[in-house]
Amino acid sequence: MENHEKCEANHPPLSPLIFLERAAATCGTNTSLIYGSLRFTWHQTFQRCRRLASALISLGIRAGDVVSAVAPNVPAMYEMHFAVPMAGAVLNTLNIRLNAQTMANLLEHSGSKIVFVDYQYLSLVHNALTILSSTSSITPIAIVIKDQLGEDECTDYPDLDYETLLERGDPSFPFNLPSDEWDTISLNYTSGTTSQPKGVLYHHRGAYMNSLMHIMMWRMKDFPVFLWTVPMFHCNGWCFTWAVAAQGGTNICIRNVTAKNVFSSILKHKVEYLAGAPVLLNMLASASPDEVEPFPSLVHVLTGGAPPPPSVLARMEELGFDITHAYGLTETYGCALYCRWKPEWNLLPHERRSAFKARQGIATHTVTEAAVMNPSTMRRVPSDGKTIGEVMIRGIAVMKGYFKNEPATREAFRGGWFHTGDLSVMHPDGYVQLKDRSKDIIISGGENISSIEVETILYSHPQVIEAAVVARPDEHWGETPCAFVHVMGNTTAENIIAYCRERLPHFMAPRSVVFGELPKTATGKVQKFVLRERAKALGPLLPGITRSSKL
Repeated sequence: MENHEKCEANHPPLSPLIFLERAAATCGTNTSLIYGSLRFTWHQTFQRCRRLASALISLGIRAGDVVSAVAPNVPAMYEMHFAVPMAGAVLNTLNIRLNAQTMANLLEHSGSKIVFVDYQYLSLVHNALTILSSTSSITPIAIVIKDQLGEDECTDYPDLDYETLLERGDPSFPFNLPSDEWDTISLNYTSGTTSQPKGVLYHHRGAYMNSLMHIMMWRMKDFPVFLWTVPMFHCNGWCFTWAVAAQGGTNICIRNVTAKNVFSSILKHKVEYLAGAPVLLNMLASASPDEVEPFPSLVHVLTGGAPPPPSVLARMEELGFDITHAYGLTETYGCALYCRWKPEWNLLPHERRSAFKARQGIATHTVTEAAVMNPSTMRRVPSDGKTIGEVMIRGIAVMKGYFKNEPATREAFRGGWFHTGDLSVMHPDGYVQLKDRSKDIIISGGENISSIEVETILYSHPQVIEAAVVARPDEHWGETPCAFVHVMGNTTAENIIAYCRERLPHFMAPRSVVFGELPKTATGKVQKFVLRERAKALGPLLPGITRSSKL
């Protein structure tokens, strides 16, 4: 076969920016976004994004600069997913649940030039910038996002706000695609409480391909109506920020994700798709009768993380939701495995169906290979559903690497595979099922919490002699940290929890504390498997309750 050199004109780089331009050109009058009484068409969204890109350049933003955002699922947050890369910059969406110190650490580590901040989080970001100014000579420009529904009456804002900035921009700004599709499009932090935060780098090609993968994997139709219940700051909304544009769909944005808001939005806007961590499913399944509003057609729900319990899956089916269970990490652009449903499973009893639905499943279309391997030998474990190994992945679904952390990047890709750190089995039918997580990762409300980081804070408490942290079932968050502590003198669970909340993002602080000596092996190592069983035996925590007990 003849060899032909690549012609750059015929092979432009892949980028999700193409999706927005195409949506504006082919369905420009269709509704792109709804937020309360606010509505935009795809033509308007395209213009607004070009205005913002133009304005960012006028503020001195150059290719490769980092632009941060601290905001819930509001229109501005959606627009930044296109506008920031249109300006050649890198989008860094920050978790709104972080504390000021952590946020300051991440703004410094990223080298952010601008931070967009929703009006609800002004105080948080102000405190973060105050901390940052004491350690750095350069702090990012803060630009406030006022309530786009005009319901916020506060006037104590900086001179520059989001809408004013857009007015300065050019709606016909001739943005360019990246010169290289491997250029970074976004920076997402997995954790920011240590001295070496891990910033995951996504590239344009990966964002493009994984957006299309999510459409294919979830069988998302043309012109879908998508309700934003998964945070856009989490893995760029699992790539659905870009995927909905690719399908010319309608984004339904809600500031506060509550059961009442979700059900009323589904009914009002005829929502067909929504996504989120198991905590979302728990919230909907346990909604009170006055919050539930029946809807006429099936709503597709994509969830990932700890498998939802059978009772929750059963209730969700009763309410009219069709659940797809998936698995992924920040490092894999969202979903990397999914439980592809087999028609014959529909004939099984509910408990058996739930067991299959809770599996993490098979590789998505952008994962070249997914395997369960012995991390020491780098050999695949038998597909017997019993032998435990580490989930490893390779393909376009994997990040470029960790920002400013080459040692961590090398370790993550050791042996030519991305090491997830998650332990699982491989079933004979090729489906993966998680069994445990290395380094005792706790998944709370879809957010990963390292027990080691929480233990470090506990050990700094003047009365704590020993500490260990494991996951405890939680009826609202799925899992929350349970601290086992051996102390000297008298202290209370409330004191321990308050101490941690002062030094950690609140979602990372323990919600329950158990006092007493810790079980150890003959060599002095804490037996965490014993503690996990004890935490499980305590039963699930109820919303708003913290508990203490003795070993």
